[in-house]
Amino acid sequence: MIANDSELIRRIHADLADSYDEELELERDDLVDADFSGVSEDKSARQEYFRELFRLQGELVKLQDWVVQTKHKVVILFEGRDAAGKGGVIKRITQRLNPRVCRVAALPAPNDRERTQWYFQRYVSHLPAGGEIVLFDRSWYNRAGVERVMGFCDDAQYEEFFRTVPEFEKMLVRSGIQVIKYWFSISDEEQHLRFLGRIHDPLKQWKLSPMDLESRRRWEDYTKAKEVMLERTHIAEAPWWVVQADDKKKARLNCIHHLLGQMPYHATEHAAIELPERERHDDYARRPVPQEIIVPEIY
Repeated sequence: MIANDSELIRRIHADLADSYDEELELERDDLVDADFSGVSEDKSARQEYFRELFRLQGELVKLQDWVVQTKHKVVILFEGRDAAGKGGVIKRITQRLNPRVCRVAALPAPNDRERTQWYFQRYVSHLPAGGEIVLFDRSWYNRAGVERVMGFCDDAQYEEFFRTVPEFEKMLVRSGIQVIKYWFSISDEEQHLRFLGRIHDPLKQWKLSPMDLESRRRWEDYTKAKEVMLERTHIAEAPWWVVQADDKKKARLNCIHHLLGQMPYHATEHAAIELPERERHDDYARRPVPQEIIVPEIY
């Protein structure tokens, strides 16, 4: 664990700075001339990270075009402990892509009706059609993790899940859907730090639910459940891939790089784009906008 309070505070502040970097990534054009002094300890490392991230995101655009052209179907599952960085990498993957091609499925807890359905039923409607990529921010593996640890399923349901899920995923693969599964692995100490960072960051406190806090207490139970899950559901048709995620930025780059290697994509040719001339008509006059409906220009 952390040696002293001053080191703990330093690490929390460093983690908060990283979280602000995440938002700066959304403004690529502003990064060129921005002054980041005081925001991050190593400016050259940050610049290298951004350069590589943007390069990989350019490859993701090529992958997207290839998926559309070939009508490929891809499902990518992101699993891991709370605060492991799943949402961060999903945001970096989708950031430059067309949401009609690459979409995220983040299902809430099942409602009363869904709890009476076949377990996989509510996930099926989110599966991709040809030319689509679907990223599951948590998935049907909830049953092997949170439901098992928190007692939301009984032993019979738990065992039935393990009997069914390999066949379910093999069926998806036989139907032409590629299934890629990532587990984001973080240490006990790192999760502790990230939870403390969320507690002290008012912009992120909403991320901490009572379930998250309880998961912290049951760290060892989640570890046991994860080990069983990986052992019983690692199949040739849909293997698990473990991302070492204590360093969030390295984890994002490593995951995206690995993902790109899972499909034989290539750059696709596009017809040249020409902007058409705007038509102008003598009988058209633009009407003035009423002042009372204009948003005040405060900035």
